[in-house]
Amino acid sequence: MRGGNVAVVGGSIAGCATALAVSRGGAERVTVFERADAELRDRGVGIALHADRYKELESAGYVAPEMPWAPLTRRVWTVQDGESEYGRAIGEQPFPFRAYNWGSLWSELRRRVPEDVTYRSGSLVSEVEPDSDGVTLHLADGQKERFDAVVGADGYRSVVREAMFPGRNATYAGYIGWRGTSADVADLPSDGHDAHNVVFPGGHCMIYRIPDGVGGHRLNWVLYTAPPESEGLHPDLRTPTSLPPGRLNSELTAHLRALVADNFPPYWAARVLRTPAETTFIQPIYDLEVPHYTSGQMLLVGDAASVARPHIGGGSVKALQDATALEAAALAGGSWKEVLESYDISRGPVGTAMVALARRMGTAQVESTPDWGAMDKADFETWWHEQNSGSDRNSGFGGHSLKRP
Repeated sequence: MRGGNVAVVGGSIAGCATALAVSRGGAERVTVFERADAELRDRGVGIALHADRYKELESAGYVAPEMPWAPLTRRVWTVQDGESEYGRAIGEQPFPFRAYNWGSLWSELRRRVPEDVTYRSGSLVSEVEPDSDGVTLHLADGQKERFDAVVGADGYRSVVREAMFPGRNATYAGYIGWRGTSADVADLPSDGHDAHNVVFPGGHCMIYRIPDGVGGHRLNWVLYTAPPESEGLHPDLRTPTSLPPGRLNSELTAHLRALVADNFPPYWAARVLRTPAETTFIQPIYDLEVPHYTSGQMLLVGDAASVARPHIGGGSVKALQDATALEAAALAGGSWKEVLESYDISRGPVGTAMVALARRMGTAQVESTPDWGAMDKADFETWWHEQNSGSDRNSGFGGHSLKRP
């Protein structure tokens, strides 16, 4: 990579981390192509980093203590229990996570991208054309630019992945995440240091506090459930997409609000239902795996390479770890071939393991939920252990350790 001309397609969290990685890795020129501008990218949603993963990423120089965050220490699983205001806790777990706001975390990473990196907002890459010793990018405005290597950091609808593995697209998992944020953070239990999972037949809702980016906090929640079968629901759910407030189907919105009203303890139902409609959106849940993270002079990071359902709390962690591994491969490799082979070997198996674990968790927590109301805390511990039983000691909830055996 030393002396090379590298393009990074995608300029969000994965793209900014990748730009930092390839710059540190010795690339002479780095150009980031981001299709959107800053105003379009931030919906203010939450991201949680496991404390152990944070330490690894801080040591590698990709996160820092001054990035705004909110501490989480415990996760409480709660089921509706008659008229009880807060419901009944069926499970409690240590939850050593740091909660971030997507927008502020992106801003911090964007600020750390070296000044000699060219970051081009509003630049849509429409096609990626590899050849024997480089890659040409076709831009939507008709321009073409050639690079020694191209990194796809362009998410689960990646144009770089399409060039590497045509037709390898994200697959709809059969359910959605309904997400929202609000300023409704007063009087949260445990001073806001708990993450709360409200469970119901056919899904759950995770609720926790995040920074608001200006010194305060917001309430962040995501509800996972299968939408009702309806011809008029929305045609986009099976095609990789997300649905902002202006495109939410009224039937789906009414169904989700009724689900909350009928199945949540009163306190948590009120918090979700008071969320302003303009700060909610739908995120269909997908799975994605690729046979390799590299092909020719192209490689993938983050969701462009693999999409694990959000239940493992490791999506953003993996994107930052991919960048960390790419930097290490670039510094150690004596040729492009060595760099790409080393990166593929280090990250491919991790992506596969995370997708498999996330599928197990999605099955247990959404697709085939237990009888939550009949559970006590011992039942819950058994149920939780079964989801993680296939994980090795360095992989599981919160992401995969960089310190592999």
